[in-house]
Amino acid sequence: MADLVTISGMSKRKNKPVVAIVGRPNVGKSTLFNALAGRKIAIIQDTPGVTRDRIYADCNWLNYDFTLIDTGGIEPDSKDIILSQMREQALLAIDMADVILFMVDIKQGVQDADDKVANILRKSGKPVILVVNKVDKPKLMESDVYEFYNLGIGDPIPISSSNKMGIGDMLDIVVSHFPDPREEEEEEDEIRVAIVGKPNTGKSSIINRLIGEQRVIVSDIAGTTRDAIDTRVKHNGKDYVFIDTAGLRRKNKVKEDLEYYMYLRSVGAVERADIAVLVIDAAEGITEQDAKIAGIAHDRGKAVIVAVNKWDLIEKDNKSMKTFTDKVRQTLSFLSYAEIIFISAMTGQRMGKLYDEIDLVYDNMNLRIQTGVLNEIITEAAMLQQPPQDKGKMLRILYTTQASVCPPTFVFFVNDKKLMHFSYQRYLENRIREAFGFKGTPIRFVIRERVSEKS
Repeated sequence: MADLVTISGMSKRKNKPVVAIVGRPNVGKSTLFNALAGRKIAIIQDTPGVTRDRIYADCNWLNYDFTLIDTGGIEPDSKDIILSQMREQALLAIDMADVILFMVDIKQGVQDADDKVANILRKSGKPVILVVNKVDKPKLMESDVYEFYNLGIGDPIPISSSNKMGIGDMLDIVVSHFPDPREEEEEEDEIRVAIVGKPNTGKSSIINRLIGEQRVIVSDIAGTTRDAIDTRVKHNGKDYVFIDTAGLRRKNKVKEDLEYYMYLRSVGAVERADIAVLVIDAAEGITEQDAKIAGIAHDRGKAVIVAVNKWDLIEKDNKSMKTFTDKVRQTLSFLSYAEIIFISAMTGQRMGKLYDEIDLVYDNMNLRIQTGVLNEIITEAAMLQQPPQDKGKMLRILYTTQASVCPPTFVFFVNDKKLMHFSYQRYLENRIREAFGFKGTPIRFVIRERVSEKS
């Protein structure tokens, strides 16, 4: 599969430079990231090592568009498995970056680790801007800022990311390293896919298998992926963005602020996606929590693919797949339209077919039905099953049109919208699906009443 997949990467978008924020843990990188992104994206907490994977945000300064990367803190000598992987992630971000923001903490002063990070950055050959954070009182702390000249990395730029002081001056220097703006390129036609599910179901492993690169941290520790990570991929000439999310837990188990923000961010990842791939652990089976996660996507009108992962671990007979499918359909009864695929991220089983399912579902999300054909189907449906009536008055569907896609939304003009019962809407939805498919995507109905028709 690797020969069919190309990681397009942020660095290959020529007119969009990449800026990476790097430095030791807990110097305020995520706070600066959020200040520049304009919204709470990165996890902020006074615990070193909270930001485990790099995350992206699109930013603009003085008409320059750029992509900002937040990274896990670099611990140059750490042998801890997670901190070691964080270092690898940061090094990959440095490799991708056009400009590097090297952040240090004025309150901690120059640390031995800062010297080692500075050495790593010098070897990169990239423009490096030394950012001294937590300078809340510039005049009083001026002499402390000078100490950082000892790093030999250039002029230190004092800022306070929490108070948003000095950030404009810093950005002026950042964009000075960018090439002159080129003509705007056409907007990319990307398929955005959120990989969602409970912790430790193999979400990151699925993405790594799809892209053929160890891009997202994978370990046996449940909840390793704490941030939503955007990974751009080109496969068979099409562009995809995979969003790896934190494993969602039950709300009553979200006790700490950290867990709470992970939950909110996972919901936000679904909001940003076109399609949600719900990953289910085949060994554990479908659970109530899986249904709650699926409900997030359904309620927001997102297309859904159910990916049953670790299928290679199941002892199977000729009825295993049907039995599991029936259980999924029963538990996710509100997702009758969802596509189901059985995969193994470990062995690569049917991983190529996952791309096919994503393409199919995306096409169905964007399917438009001609108004004339649509009205023929609705008229035929009304003839086959009489519309509901109340007190001698029968529902009459005067006209139907498709208003939008993603999800497909149909507007019904009727004589009395109170007569359009939910059960009849479900019947009409089934008839539309029988006629046009729409596999994998929800369908939305909007019921409008023509005043002139109301008696």
